[in-house]
Amino acid sequence: MINLNKDILRNVDAATSREWLETNGIGGFACSTVIGLNTRRYHALLTAAMHPPAGRVVLLSKIEETVALDSQRYDLSANQYSGAIHPQGYIYLEKFRLDPFPIFTFALDGIRIEKSVFMVQGQNTTVVQYRVLSDKTRPVHLELRPLIAFRDYHALTHENGCLDGSVHVHHEKLTSVRPYSDQPNLYFAHDAGELNSEGYWYKNFEYALERERGLDSVEDLYNPLTLRYDLKDRETVTLIASTEILDVEIGETLRQRELERRSQIVSDLPAEDDLVRILTVAADQYIVSRGDQKTVIAGYPWFTDWGRDTMIALPGLTLTTGRDEIARSILCEFARHVDQGMLPNRFPDAGETPEYNTIDATLWYFEAVRAFIEHTADYAFVQARLYPLLSDIVDWHIRGTRYGIKMDEDGLIASSDRDVQLTWMDAKIGDWVVTPRSGKAVEIEALWYNALRTMQDIALRIGMSADAEKYSNLADVTKSSFNTLFWNEERGYLYDTVTDGMADATMRPNQILAVSLTHSMLSKQRGKAVVDAVERELFTPYGLRSLSPADSRYRGHYEGDSFARDSSYHQGPVWGWLLGPFIDAYFKVNGEGKDVQNQVREWVRVFSGHLTEACLGHVSEIFDGDSPHRPRGCFAQAWSVAEILRAVVENGVAQNTRKVKSAVTLD
Repeated sequence: MINLNKDILRNVDAATSREWLETNGIGGFACSTVIGLNTRRYHALLTAAMHPPAGRVVLLSKIEETVALDSQRYDLSANQYSGAIHPQGYIYLEKFRLDPFPIFTFALDGIRIEKSVFMVQGQNTTVVQYRVLSDKTRPVHLELRPLIAFRDYHALTHENGCLDGSVHVHHEKLTSVRPYSDQPNLYFAHDAGELNSEGYWYKNFEYALERERGLDSVEDLYNPLTLRYDLKDRETVTLIASTEILDVEIGETLRQRELERRSQIVSDLPAEDDLVRILTVAADQYIVSRGDQKTVIAGYPWFTDWGRDTMIALPGLTLTTGRDEIARSILCEFARHVDQGMLPNRFPDAGETPEYNTIDATLWYFEAVRAFIEHTADYAFVQARLYPLLSDIVDWHIRGTRYGIKMDEDGLIASSDRDVQLTWMDAKIGDWVVTPRSGKAVEIEALWYNALRTMQDIALRIGMSADAEKYSNLADVTKSSFNTLFWNEERGYLYDTVTDGMADATMRPNQILAVSLTHSMLSKQRGKAVVDAVERELFTPYGLRSLSPADSRYRGHYEGDSFARDSSYHQGPVWGWLLGPFIDAYFKVNGEGKDVQNQVREWVRVFSGHLTEACLGHVSEIFDGDSPHRPRGCFAQAWSVAEILRAVVENGVAQNTRKVKSAVTLD
């Protein structure tokens, strides 16, 4: 449980910097700030995935709520308009908590009203419930005005003459709207005493974070109907917004099912630890269905499932949390999409053909398989379902595949297409490749070597001795060439890339993978030198900077319009997912003594405070390189959550983290 009290909730800046997230396991989601003031185009109560996990559309943006108590009316919502917030319902909020979903408690002239929001697993369904917690004998009336958008979740809605404002009443407790013929029906299952179907446009909502990003930031929303309730002597008011026809009477059943499902997620935790518990709950929200298999949403609110992100996140999201079957499903699903020895980089949101513009996603697939074997010892599954494919992938890399990706004579993997960013440092603006890393990149060689040794191990276990010898010989050549080509003797760490014989000595975090991966090509002495250099120039408690502050290209703040942000994406911002490999490498070269354990625990303790800012209970995609390392990018990122969770559990540093006091508490 994460609690926020009124000291934060009645401070607009503090409150709007904290967001909540609900997901439905098929790519849909709901999110907003903890006071319900939408600051992003992605904030909504129901963003439905019409082609799971993609095809996402914002159906229900929010609900305007008014409570009538005696002769006084209290507006509970909050909206940003030009120069003003209206209404200011946050002044009545006395508590917000995740327990396990968002619950808002309002205090109104002696009456306390609790509002909860949750999504239903496997459905494009959001349930909103209201409860009067005190003095139920007083006459209390509630008025709900849903505001709909019906748009692609990357777009904005404006008043238009094409909207069909018809409200279809199926029976007294079910109504629906379908403002545009190419959009789905949105059903409202309700238990209101009165329904008014007169519609209105609410105009000029302003989204501060969209304006900050240099994007269109003003939207109009349509209110198709008003629902009115008499709360006297009632336990609960329920409103179910869904693309399915549901009965309002099942609202409480849906709530109990979700409580039980979420409780089960943390029932067998690997450690009794606040951080582990919270991140385990978060991990579940990234696992979604793609057809009859599973995949991973890379980040909320704007990413779909990406190959690289999925493979990096798989061990932490599934194996660390004891969900081996989901790991099997993800591995099988991505195996279906391997083409010319390559994993997809991403599945576009509109559902077109997968994009294969990545060199590292495929190599991370081998690491995901290695981790799966380590946790399950299920060589039979790997032999039957994956080994032929893995062998074929290696062969494609030896003879060459897309973008000039090919093993060189020295056993190292190179790419020759300078116009495409193939590594995870993939920012590109027009024809400008911001961080060019063609040729041979340090982490690609580390992943390639790790893949070869993994194949050697599998081949030996399944009786393929000739294959094992082949992979062993390739790995030996790779190791020798790597140490000759990539070791920077002058600076005592690894070059970032080597292109046409020219070595790039830029201090970036990619080299940490040459130490952290299970199969490393470095001696312990060189490995320690790398870790020390990375700690000295790139380390923060939130992850590793993408570029040393000593570099003239360093950008300490990730902000501004699209050009400013894209050009600085990998030029200084801290990446949370890299904290996982750094912790692995730190233990590997420094041992597991008490001082080392205490140091890592201190880093984790500092980091845990982030779980009560940005998206509550989640880890952001990136942070500013400069202190105080403000969270940026996606407010909830799969590999950030996964790698920190995995590293903490696997390295035995989990413990009861310090409670966060004052206005924020972890219970």
